[in-house]
Amino acid sequence: MADEVATVAGGCFWCVEAVFQDIAGVKSVESGYIGGEVVNPTYKQVCGGNTGHAEALRITYDADVLSYGDLLDIFFHTHDPTQLNRQGNDIGTQYRSAIFPNSPEQEAEAKAAKARNQPDWDKPIVTTIEPDDVWYPAEDYHQGYWNGEGQRNPYCLAVIPPKLAKLRKSYQARLKDVAAS
Repeated sequence: MADEVATVAGGCFWCVEAVFQDIAGVKSVESGYIGGEVVNPTYKQVCGGNTGHAEALRITYDADVLSYGDLLDIFFHTHDPTQLNRQGNDIGTQYRSAIFPNSPEQEAEAKAAKARNQPDWDKPIVTTIEPDDVWYPAEDYHQGYWNGEGQRNPYCLAVIPPKLAKLRKSYQARLKDVAAS
């Protein structure tokens, strides 16, 4: 089967990227911006909260190894989809929880995943399902951030390890190092 692409936003893209790079079947992750009005936005513009873009992740994956539904289940369990326009201390529409399906099939699965995961949360899931839009890759220094600068960044050190611990606890069989053995 050909590679497929999923686009999700769940707060700071560094944090989402750190989760998905460890999942078996994920071939690449790219941080970027989607869902706004400004052409070729910069990180500074998006962080200002006035472009309409979300910090997002474009995930290329092998659908024979990882289904879109399984990918979305991981997404819903590794961020807080009940927080409107924020994740923790990151506040603004640029940190919204959103899914950007690129086909009618992905849209139907996104709706199903949202409903399927709602019982796991005490509050309503506010994750939006938005139209696929123009994708703008983030600046080079954002790509692979956790594996480099992020492990020296106090913000990342406070936020990312708990997400990775939850991933390892709940999705051990989906991790690249486990699936490869």
